Amino acid sequence: MNNIIETLIPHRHPFLFVDEILIATVEEIVGTKTFSKTKDKMLTGSFPNSGFIPGMILIESMAQCGGAGIKQLGLTDGFFGLVSMDKVRFFKGVTYEEEVKYVVKNIRVSERLIKQEGIAYILNEPVAEASWICAKLNS
Repeated sequence: MNNIIETLIPHRHPFLFVDEILIATVEEIVGTKTFSKTKDKMLTGSFPNSGFIPGMILIESMAQCGGAGIKQLGLTDGFFGLVSMDKVRFFKGVTYEEEVKYVVKNIRVSERLIKQEGIAYILNEPVAEASWICAKLNS
C-alpha cells in the first residue's frame, strides 16, 4: 500500500504515516493508517507504558493523507510543507493496531497554498480534529 502513497508524497518510513487513500474528490479525501508496534517502533518511546500514539503524529498523519489525496487528484504540483495548524483538538487516545480513518475537507487549493481540515476516527468515533495550511516550498 505504501508504494502508491510514496508516489504521491515525499515522506518515507519511519515518517510515512498514511497507508491508503480510499476516496479522493475535490471536496473530500478519505484515507487510513494503522500504526504497528513493530513497524512504527520509533513511536513506542513517547508513551512506553500506555501504547498511545502521540497526538501530533495523528495530526501529521491526517495532513499527509490530505496531501496524498491532493496529489492523487492532480490539483497541485510541487513540494508542499505544513506551515500552520489551527483548531487542534484531541478527544480520545489511539493505540497500536487500531485503524484510524481520516476524513479531510479541502477548504482552499491553489498553486501556492492548500488549506484543509479533518477529523480522525476510530470505529466512527472522533479521536482528533484540526485545520492546517500547507505552502509550496519550491518554485
